[in-house]
Order: sequence, then structure tokens, then C-alpha cells
Amino acid sequence: MSTEAAGSSSATVPAHATTPSPFSIPSELPPLPHIPGTEPDRSVLDSFRTAIAKIVAEALPPLTVEQVYTGVDYGKKGVDFTVAIPRFRLPGKVDELAAKVLNKFQPDEWIESVVHDKAFLHFTVRTSTLVRLVLNQVHALTHDTPSKEPEYGTNTSGAGKRLVIEYSSPNIAKSFHVGHLRSTIIGAFLANLYKACGWEVISMNYLGDWGTQFGLIAVGFEKYGSHEELEKDAIKHLYNIYVKINADAEQDPEVKAEAARWFKRMEEGDEAALSNWRVWRALSVRKYEEEYARLNVKFDVYTGESEVTKESQDVALKRLEEMGLIDDHEGAKLVNLEKYKLAKAVVRKRDGTSIYLTRDIGGAMDRYQKYNFDKMIYVVSSQQDLHMAQFLKVLQLLELPWANRLEHVNYGLVLGMSTRKGTAVFLDQIIKEAASVMHDQMRKNEDKYNAVENPEETAQEIGITGIKIQDMAAKRINNYTFNWERMLSFEGDTGPYLQYAHVRVCSITRKNPELLPLPAPSEIKTELLTEPSTRDIVFLLGSYPDVVKTALRTHEPSGVVTFAFRLSHAISSAWESVIVKGEQDVEKARARMWMYLCARDVLGAAMRLLSVKPLERM
Repeated sequence: MSTEAAGSSSATVPAHATTPSPFSIPSELPPLPHIPGTEPDRSVLDSFRTAIAKIVAEALPPLTVEQVYTGVDYGKKGVDFTVAIPRFRLPGKVDELAAKVLNKFQPDEWIESVVHDKAFLHFTVRTSTLVRLVLNQVHALTHDTPSKEPEYGTNTSGAGKRLVIEYSSPNIAKSFHVGHLRSTIIGAFLANLYKACGWEVISMNYLGDWGTQFGLIAVGFEKYGSHEELEKDAIKHLYNIYVKINADAEQDPEVKAEAARWFKRMEEGDEAALSNWRVWRALSVRKYEEEYARLNVKFDVYTGESEVTKESQDVALKRLEEMGLIDDHEGAKLVNLEKYKLAKAVVRKRDGTSIYLTRDIGGAMDRYQKYNFDKMIYVVSSQQDLHMAQFLKVLQLLELPWANRLEHVNYGLVLGMSTRKGTAVFLDQIIKEAASVMHDQMRKNEDKYNAVENPEETAQEIGITGIKIQDMAAKRINNYTFNWERMLSFEGDTGPYLQYAHVRVCSITRKNPELLPLPAPSEIKTELLTEPSTRDIVFLLGSYPDVVKTALRTHEPSGVVTFAFRLSHAISSAWESVIVKGEQDVEKARARMWMYLCARDVLGAAMRLLSVKPLERM
């Protein structure tokens, strides 16, 4: 398969280098004042904002450039930037204040025009400056960085900070189902996003590897287990055992009682009870690593409920009791959170064994001690909102100084995810089916199919892109219905369409070899790029650093997906009219090719941020 940066998600988005950016504003442009907090990650659009802030501040004292800068927004209705005059609460009427700006305004190399519209000033930037600066910056921060890694869109806002992010977290011996898939997709995106913003990121998979269900499986393994099947596919075999023994337990209460006794032995460290469990866990982790590799996801740490120390759980319980926060109920221990409208939370079962909440509390304490994090994120379904709220509240009640560094990022449900025949499903069945359908599609064009190095792998990648993009296209808190037809379509806003857009823009070098190698950026005549569709592409390219910063603030992958689609549509709109092949003016053809290659670089960066491998052929 031909891909760009086809490594794991933990490696595809490099942290921003701490050395200054190789990009700088050319000296022939008017100098701009420094805005604190914008260096060394200043984007071209930040420079235009500064130019606008300077114009407004000079016309409306006592406003400073810094004050105006925060009020310069992307414009609406086809305008580049907009300033809302009332936000500054200056004395005088809006019309009079606007007139002062218009009377003082002189077009320059940064700003071409300003228009007054009701409460707003709309600014249009100089196209030639915009095109030259954006393309120069995209190229420099993609191909000429000290780290030798693409850095366009990255920033250093999180430099020196450490994030622990827990996501995916499947239960061993249960199928890797769609709920875990959503956590995996969103978590991998957030891990990439924080890395792109300069954070040190520790990706953690907290396996459901402990609890009464393992007592059930132990009982079931004695009855239904096969070491041969276990070696073949541990997760599937243990899942089948779990289903069978659960059915037995429905008929015979003694099965559950025996399972509870078995788990108690495990908690007490009985080696005979633990030996099989250790094998199951190791084989399951091995299988998970294969699944995650296909999804372009890699974890730094595999941990689990079993690894939470008894000491930290006991310390938490003792502290809660000393603070008078524990109620005893028929031998079980509960934390009363009713005054916070969070009901009562069980922290110790009546047989003395631990429960999820206690293990989560102990786990958080262990992690802070080990990693000394600046932030810890839990990517967990909205179905668990109450559990997560109880957990975070208990940590606050324990008066732990780092309790406010924890954050729950939740997400809605996927409805109707199954194979196309409607059968219940393991994730690998979904991936196999998506890959199979894509492979059939690719075979329809024999020439293109023969040019692809590894068609099976490429088909799988397109299928996985379809799954991921369908998942991240809407706001993460929304439920969505899994739709095979939409997921696999090359039309509309789908994963395959994104891959197609990237492949098409990659083809420009293959179709125009006579233009290569391109001259140095300083020798490319960007002033020849005058078409409105070209300007649309370039403005979008310039906005990408802001898209990344917004995503960090909102934890929303959908904003990055929307950006990738908007850029793909803009490329498509220009493709037939802003031609390279067949353009008689060689200088113009080179400038256009460079613009499309910069668009390829930014589209690829957005896809990698979403943990999608950008394909070069399909």
C-alpha cells in the first residue's frame, strides 16, 4: 500500500519543535507589532489579524492592538475578517466610530479594503500577500523543519505539560464492540491533537481485566474451555465461554455463587485461581495489539483494573470513612452523594470485594503518583456519565490537590452497527466486510487497480477510513446510526471521498513530470494565482492552525472532519478550471502545481490528525 506517514497514531503527528519556526514574514512587507502569546506559533492569518487590529487601534484610541486583536473574527458572507464595533464599548455611535476607521484607512500590502455594515467592519486581505505567505508557510513547516517532520498546524501551547489519556478500554473475554470502537477513534484523535499542541502524551488502555465475570469465565473454562481454541483466538474463545456459562448461571444460581467464590480467591492472591487468568490476559492483549495496529492506533501503556493497588483503594476508603462520607448498608459500603444529586455510590461490596468505582479511585491515585500528570482525560461513553460524575466528585471530596486535573470526554451511542446481514458483530468482521466491498469497487477500474501496490491493504484502509470518518463527522455527543451505504460511498462527505480527494491531488506530480523538480519557493510566481477558487483554497490552508487550536478547546473531531471536507470540495471546484496539465504558461502551471501540493500536504495533515492514513493511490 502506498501511504504517507503510515505509522501508528502515536507517531503520525509529531510534537511541534521547540526551535523557532523556519517561516518568517518577508521584510518588504510593512512591519507588524508583536501580539503576546502568538509566537513562535504565529500563522499567516494571525499576521493579517494583527494588521487589522493595528488599523482599528490607530483610528480608535485608547484601544490597543492587543485589545482589538482578540475581536478580529473570520468574516461571514464571503468576507475575510470582521470586527464587531460594539464589543469594545467605546463612547460614541457605531456609525461615527466606523467612519473614523474608514477615513483613516489606507490600503497596503496586508489589507486591501474595509467596508462598514451596520455594527460591523468587514476587511478584505490583499490576495497576492495572502497566497505568497500561506503557501510559503505551509511548505516551510511541512518540508523544511528542524525536526524533519511535518509541523504545519502544530503549536507549542502545551510545551512542558503531560497528558495521560485513557481510551478504548475493552473488557477481556467480551467482544470488541462498537462502544469501544468510538472510544478508540475519539481517543486516538485526542492523543494526536494534544501531541500536535506540544503536550507529552501517554496513551493508556485500561482493560476490563478484573471482576466477578472472571470468576464466571474460570468456572466456564473448566467446563467448556479448549487450550487449542484459546491459542487460536483468545478473545473469541473466552467470549463464547462467557456466553455459555452465563446461560448456565441463568438456570442454576450455584454457578454464580461458585464464580463469586472464585473471584474472591483471585482478589486474595490465590495462585491456583490466578494462573489461567494471567494466560487469558496476555493472549488477549496480543490480539488487541493486532486489532489496534489495523486501526492505526498504538498505546504506550496497557494497564487494567487488576493492576490497581489494594493499598490505594484501602487508603481512599479509610479517608472517606474518616471524613464521615461512608454509609454501611447490609455489609456493603456506600458514599452518599445525594446532596450533589449523584445518588449513592457503592465502593465496597458486602463480600468485601472491590467494585469499579473503588478501582477507578485507586487507579487515579496510582497514576498521579507514577506520572505526575498536568491533565488526565477519560474517553468514556455518555452512558457512564453518572459513574464518571460520582468518581470525579469522590476525588474532590477526598480533597486531592490534583482532582481538578481530571476530565471526562463523553460521546453518544452508535445505533444499528452490525454486518450487512444484520448479525451481531466483532469489530474485525466489520473491517473485513468493509475491506471486501472496497476491494470489489477497486477492481472495476483495472488500470488503476493494477497500479496499486497492495490492493487488499489499500481496500482495508479505505474501509477503515469510512468507519472512522462516519464516526467523527457529527458532534461526538450525538448518537448516530451506522449506515453501510453512506460509509462506503465515494460521493458526498464520506471517508472514501476524502481518500479519493487526497489520491487525486497526489496524482498531479505523476501527470506532470515535466514540471519537476519545482523551483525554490522564492522563485515560484505566486502572483499568477489570481482565480477566486485558488484564493478559496489558500484561505482554507491558512485557517488550518486555527482549526487545530479550536479542536483542542472543544475536544471535537467533527471540526477537523468539516475542514477536511471543505478543503476537498475547494480542490474539486478548482480542479477543472485551474488546470496544470495543458496550461501553456509554464510559470503559471508551476505555481498551480505548488498550490495543489500544499493543499495535499494540509489535507494529509488533517487526515493524520484524525488517525487516518492518507493514500497516494487507490
